[in-house]
Amino acid sequence: MDKENNIKQNKYLYSLGRRKTAVAKVKLFPNGSGKFSVNGKDYKDFFPQFTWSENLELPLAIVGAKDKFDVVIETSGGGKNSSSEACRLGIARALIKVSEDNKKPLRAAGYLTRDPRAKERKKPGLKRARRAPQWSKR
Repeated sequence: MDKENNIKQNKYLYSLGRRKTAVAKVKLFPNGSGKFSVNGKDYKDFFPQFTWSENLELPLAIVGAKDKFDVVIETSGGGKNSSSEACRLGIARALIKVSEDNKKPLRAAGYLTRDPRAKERKKPGLKRARRAPQWSKR
């Protein structure tokens, strides 16, 4: 009960999602109507491809709270795919702050795992991270 009262007093729940070099700052507003906005635009305009826009809806759909929250996201860095996955992680983390009961279905779907893969740095003497110059005998 105390947690619900705290949520009602606060304006929104804040969470951060990251993927590669993309960072998504997520604000989850309770008692909303299911509106999403990303960087001031509608999420379907910002993420025109279906899989990108669907990434934002999936955590709310699993919890069954699709029309209960308004979501405002500021994203920067990375490409469209990594931005949408960072948004998905941020939304999932915010839903855990709403209720701990949401953690189990979100974890089972794999939405709480941060994907740590990023580009490996270039090493000296190599052309790329691991690509060595072609060897010649003479």
